Amino acid sequence: MAATEDTLYALIDPLLGGMGYELVGIEYGGPPGKRLLRIYIDSPNGITLEDCETCSRQISAVLDVEDPIPGEFTLEISSPGLDRPIFKASDYDRFAGERIKIRLSTTWEGRRRFKGVLAGLHDEGVRVVEEPGGEVIIPLDLIEKARLILEP
Repeated sequence: MAATEDTLYALIDPLLGGMGYELVGIEYGGPPGKRLLRIYIDSPNGITLEDCETCSRQISAVLDVEDPIPGEFTLEISSPGLDRPIFKASDYDRFAGERIKIRLSTTWEGRRRFKGVLAGLHDEGVRVVEEPGGEVIIPLDLIEKARLILEP
């Protein structure tokens, strides 16, 4: 999937950038025949349904021509929402101070899930201040999914 994801970023990021949008991240998966390509977009003014429709048309056209994904799939364009998913390493610094929940791909330090206040990126990983428990530095390469959260 990494090669497909890299190809999708290479195709979609410049397109959205030229339209004034930020490519927040890409999720792709599901069983054959029900695959879903979800693309998260953002802009300084936020995202409306009209923005999603505009981007969907443009991205669909590029995907039809380039055909980077074999077989059928459903394309979904979405805003990151208030519980924004984190895809890029730079976002761990960008959203420092926000509450975050993290799920790991494997057990680390006896756990797979972490929740706390994001304290940014460190040389060794992502810093999270947990209540109680203090600070933990989670290896970036073990993070399967990270999302900002609203609840305390």
